[in-house]
Amino acid sequence: METTADPSAARPLRRDAERNRRRILDAAAEVFADHGLGASLDEIAQHAEVGVGTVYRRFPNKEALIDALFDDQLDEIVSIAEAGLAIEDPWDGLEHFLRTALERQAQNRGLKELLLGARMGQQSGCAIAGRERIEPLVRALVERAQADGSLRPDADTTDMPMIQMMVGASVDYTREVDPAVWRRMFTLVIDGLRANPGARTPMPSAPLDADGLTAAMTGWRPRRD
Repeated sequence: METTADPSAARPLRRDAERNRRRILDAAAEVFADHGLGASLDEIAQHAEVGVGTVYRRFPNKEALIDALFDDQLDEIVSIAEAGLAIEDPWDGLEHFLRTALERQAQNRGLKELLLGARMGQQSGCAIAGRERIEPLVRALVERAQADGSLRPDADTTDMPMIQMMVGASVDYTREVDPAVWRRMFTLVIDGLRANPGARTPMPSAPLDADGLTAAMTGWRPRRD
């Protein structure tokens, strides 16, 4: 009597494939965070502790891997923006989005290059789709904060990624000196966005001393290509 293969027998392989895909993406995020998008698939395979052939089975080339990682990281930023819009107070919602996105950037050096760098400025389908997802959410955060009078009326949606790039630079400079200093810079910026200039947020960290500033300025190095 002929028997039919149990369709569930293939499920562990599918789970293994998804685990490998997730492992490769996590490894790629860490390698790109340290070395930028110029890192090779061999480096990523080594970091993921899988064979490079496994990487190529999941992603035919590095561009496909970067696209998948771009989508992965964009999902997180979209979720942060949506969480900001879910906060009843418009100012708190905008601040939540900016602060949480910067916290993600501080944890992942590659995030800025993926979502705030040249890739997001491209006219490729991936970049265009990314902008179409995030821009309406950021615009809504800005417009509702302006509508309730908490955000200065001359602020623009395009200022928000610029703020992330600007404060993100202090993350890069001070990461090894005092990783909390960027929060001080963010506080100065966020108070500058307030429509009411009399409101002042307490500083969340002390300023760098002269030695710390020197170490930050001399210790930073651009990532290798």
